[in-house]
Amino acid sequence: MPKIDVNKVAEILKKNQLDPALLRRVIEEMNLAVQPDPGEEEKPPPVKKQFVILISDPEEKLPKDDFVGWVLQIPESESPATTQERVHRAAYEFNATKKGQMLPAKTVGDTLENVPAKHFRAVDTWVKTKTPVLMLRTANDIPSDDLKIEKGHRLDRDEED
Repeated sequence: MPKIDVNKVAEILKKNQLDPALLRRVIEEMNLAVQPDPGEEEKPPPVKKQFVILISDPEEKLPKDDFVGWVLQIPESESPATTQERVHRAAYEFNATKKGQMLPAKTVGDTLENVPAKHFRAVDTWVKTKTPVLMLRTANDIPSDDLKIEKGHRLDRDEED
């Protein structure tokens, strides 16, 4: 169906000698109809993201093998050392419920993956990744030799000018 401009419709209605009050009401209603609804605007699909925990290990104390972990949030004023205790308390609370007695959380992984968020909120903890994510080690320094970017060009200050 072809679209027509509201002003063109108004001109056509004027030519046909419509009552000015009726003409004004029709034009106002058409203007409202052509305005896009705030919820209807087409948005591109969101980019899928994943969490990765990057651990600074300049003295190479961590093992060379890959290992996984979970990303959690706790209040800024609390010590990170309390995080494990918070997870345990959330598991205890869940295991005391009817559902928890049928399917109890037996490991930290079970707790983080299966316990509802309300049990974590009760202990001021927010689970950001229910499934474990791969943790990567870094020496925490940037090598000074030739840095390459995706297209194979060197990244020098001379090339930026």
